[in-house]
Amino acid sequence: MIQRLCLCAGLLLAAFNGNAQGAPPSFKVLALLSPVEDHRQMMKAARPMLEEMARENHFQISITDDASVLNAANLRQYAVVVQLQEAPFDIPVAAQQALQQYIESGKGWVGIHAAGLTGKSFLAPGTPYWQWFEGFMGGVIYWPHPAFQKGTVIVEDHTHPITKGLPAKFEISDEWYEFDKSPRGQVRVLATADETTYHPNKPMGDHPIIWVNEKFRRMVYIGIGHDASLCSDPNFTLLLKNAINWAAEQQ
Repeated sequence: MIQRLCLCAGLLLAAFNGNAQGAPPSFKVLALLSPVEDHRQMMKAARPMLEEMARENHFQISITDDASVLNAANLRQYAVVVQLQEAPFDIPVAAQQALQQYIESGKGWVGIHAAGLTGKSFLAPGTPYWQWFEGFMGGVIYWPHPAFQKGTVIVEDHTHPITKGLPAKFEISDEWYEFDKSPRGQVRVLATADETTYHPNKPMGDHPIIWVNEKFRRMVYIGIGHDASLCSDPNFTLLLKNAINWAAEQQ
């Protein structure tokens, strides 16, 4: 509880403008962080990483773990919402509806790791299931992940702006989220997890780990992102920077 109160004390850290000459930022980003204890170290490392990214890439960012900021009046000012490990079932129903309307209006969404936890297994009794979000994720349902371990990401689509500058493959340590089936056919797969490089819980065979759902104008899900060390990993930070810039594009 103490750690959560400390995290909440920094709600809505805003206005990181990367232009020293004082010109207005290119766009505004809302980063919604998870307040869950298991994610605390990643959230602590993510704040300065996101702030530096905003300065260097000339956008403004607000960082919070308070899901109540997901309301129509507040969301109107942002081009992109980055949902950093904040699971959909932890977002109140009214905030879910506001975020859904925001996305359907054509705004950008970047979901990282636990942001993609679909399925009903985590729901408290009597809690309504956000069925729309399951379709948004490509119709997949999350399965329990394997142990945290080192593995390899294989970049499959080198033509997409999100993967620009990434190597053909890169190694990280993560939880390697698994789903009941591959979303391929419902989404455009950008990268997969190489299941031969780690020990899966239940092998998927075809294991997308980064994808975009082109039924929505600017949506990208990045399944990796559990560990704080990724905030200083050049491949992960480049991936996130590319994703935010792409999600903010108006064309």
